[in-house]
Amino acid sequence: MTAALLDTLRQTVGAAHVLTDGDLAAYEQDWRRRQRGRALAVVRPASTAEVAAVVRACAAAGTSIVPQGGNTGLSVGSTPDTSGTQVVLSLARMNRVRGIDADNLSMTVEAGCVLQSVQQAAAQAGLLFPLSLAAEGSCTIGGNLATNAGGTQVLRYGNARELCLGLEVVTPQGEVWDGLSGLRKDNTGYDLRDLLVGSEGTLGVITAATLKLHAQPVARLTAWAAVPSMQAAVQLLGLAHRHLGAGLTGFEAMGQFALSLVVRHMPQLRVPFAGLEGAPWCVLLENSDSESEEHARARFEHLMELAFEDGCVLDAVVAESIAQARELWHVRESIPLAQAQEGLNIKHDISVAASRIPEFVAHTDALLAREVPGARLVTFGHLGDGNLHYNVQAPEGGDAAPFLREQEPRVNELVYDAVAAHGGSFSAEHGVGALKAETLVRYKSPVALGMMRAIKQALDPQGIMNPGCVLLKE
Repeated sequence: MTAALLDTLRQTVGAAHVLTDGDLAAYEQDWRRRQRGRALAVVRPASTAEVAAVVRACAAAGTSIVPQGGNTGLSVGSTPDTSGTQVVLSLARMNRVRGIDADNLSMTVEAGCVLQSVQQAAAQAGLLFPLSLAAEGSCTIGGNLATNAGGTQVLRYGNARELCLGLEVVTPQGEVWDGLSGLRKDNTGYDLRDLLVGSEGTLGVITAATLKLHAQPVARLTAWAAVPSMQAAVQLLGLAHRHLGAGLTGFEAMGQFALSLVVRHMPQLRVPFAGLEGAPWCVLLENSDSESEEHARARFEHLMELAFEDGCVLDAVVAESIAQARELWHVRESIPLAQAQEGLNIKHDISVAASRIPEFVAHTDALLAREVPGARLVTFGHLGDGNLHYNVQAPEGGDAAPFLREQEPRVNELVYDAVAAHGGSFSAEHGVGALKAETLVRYKSPVALGMMRAIKQALDPQGIMNPGCVLLKE
């Protein structure tokens, strides 16, 4: 049966695109190197028709499929298991921009398009595709949609779901659903698009998408502010909402320990207000303006004057050029890499209502200090939309590997219980994948889990689409 399936797959996509030998680590190992699986084959179709044929062949053979984009996910959601029986379905060859409709502010792209390429294609048309995240040079739009990716501009433009107008999807039976409408209003039954976005490859294979575009801002200004507390950061966020309105496109918070890692491991970067006494947090704000740079700067400076008067900002700098703005953003985006260079760590991608973040941080910081002595907290993230990367570094000078083995389950339980107590979610933008499937069972209500399992059973009765991810078998 296996040999027959491989022969069929080779006939479908070409023998050169059915990989079974050699080093397949790029497909079989997750981005964080948490899991290394073994695939029966890596199959690389070049068209929707080929994807459909591959899925039909696998369904007939009862072989499970692991859809994969850029393999940059952080929750082990696109990695095969160790059985050697799963087919990794790579969408990397499906990377065409099918078209841009400037008058409709939309573009249609294939799932394998790298996010940065989508951004550039939109920019060449004089428009903006605002989804932006650290892996944009290698992640793909299909993966972004499958995980409902977030990033740095969710505050203004929303997650990937809000940026998607329509999808083309291959079902678990190998049928093609053409839902690539560029319509903003289509009230004809269940919203299949929103169901598939965020489903992490468990309900079908996204092969193309129609995306929502925006007008390019005339001016963008970036500021970096030192604040005396997390409560002050939330106060500044409220001021920014009131005085910048929709112009507020980014609002990032960074703890001083997170910034100290950038100073330690990337001394070539200039980190404003690093170690400033009385300023445990720094905030990065971005203001986009549709009128002029002068208008944007005047509004920004007025905001900062008010913030100084209210005492929620201790010091601030406004970028004087695009280059300076990029340098500030580069510091923020370098925190995960600096943390990795510091050593192994426990990552959390949590969301809590912005109003409750100060309470959550104070409570959980004290809890971990008491229960896990010496643990160092690397806290940063998208405060504007309530998403924090609340990460835990091993104690200074200790061996990180045994710390993770011994402490990770306990740390996760403490953090996730605190998140639940504050009405939050244990996964804000990274998805559930295989890494957090058991966590989902603990924190999702039985009613919600029952509905999700009913949908999975209805759409994928064979259970061949990315088994073990999101929903565990009962």
